[in-house]
Amino acid sequence: MPSKSAPLLIGISARIYHPQSPVADIGGIFTKTLHYLEQSVAHWVLSGNALPVMIPPVESDGLIQRSNMRLTHYAATLDGLVLQGGADLAPESYGETPRSAEWAGDRVRDRYEIELFRAFVGAGKPVIGICRGCQLINVAFGGTLYQDIATQRPAASVHLDTQLYDDRFHPVHLVPNSGLARLFPGVEDPMINSIHHQAVKAVGNDLMVEARAIPDGIVEAIRWRGPSYVFGMQWHPEFMTHGDNTADQLDGRPILREFLEAAAARRSQPAT
Repeated sequence: MPSKSAPLLIGISARIYHPQSPVADIGGIFTKTLHYLEQSVAHWVLSGNALPVMIPPVESDGLIQRSNMRLTHYAATLDGLVLQGGADLAPESYGETPRSAEWAGDRVRDRYEIELFRAFVGAGKPVIGICRGCQLINVAFGGTLYQDIATQRPAASVHLDTQLYDDRFHPVHLVPNSGLARLFPGVEDPMINSIHHQAVKAVGNDLMVEARAIPDGIVEAIRWRGPSYVFGMQWHPEFMTHGDNTADQLDGRPILREFLEAAAARRSQPAT
């Protein structure tokens, strides 16, 4: 992993809890909007000897503005960004309407994360997206999503099992000669976890597909062709362990290492 006198500072987008009845009726903290970070994502970043920093939502056009600080200030200060998983994207964010009320998504979080993503890309800072984060990257570049794989791709494999959750695995094909394939030379059809009912449909502008699910071909990884590092994966590397009994699982450490090396390289560039 990159070695610096000061550790890399890696921003992580916040998940958002919106208070709703009847949960809010119990009172206390559940009556408040919460911004939070999933523990395993923080530990995944920490495993690379980098410091995770959760970035609270700040909408530049929001009704409440408590300071002059903006998401661009985070992009200027931090070395990279991780977009973590969570709630569905709102179909309105990619020009559609919800096919079902349960797939309405979180439009507030979409606006915040798209603005955050563009701030980091604009600053030339590396970005990595996990699950929802991969989908967010695709939408930010003009792509669309399957609102529900099971209904829109009925012949597809099961990509979400609420009982198995992160113990649901399937093989993935790494596109030959892609950046991901180069990270894993000689690795063929490794196993990844699958905790999603939505997925990339139309691929966004200047994005290339680097992995597809076996056997249904659902997009599992994308990478930007632009000048800075942007990579999205549909699986959760932070939930996967590595050892003698998990040799067939795709090791998330090379992906984290590549991301942190890009962050270290960007930090070493002179300020403009």
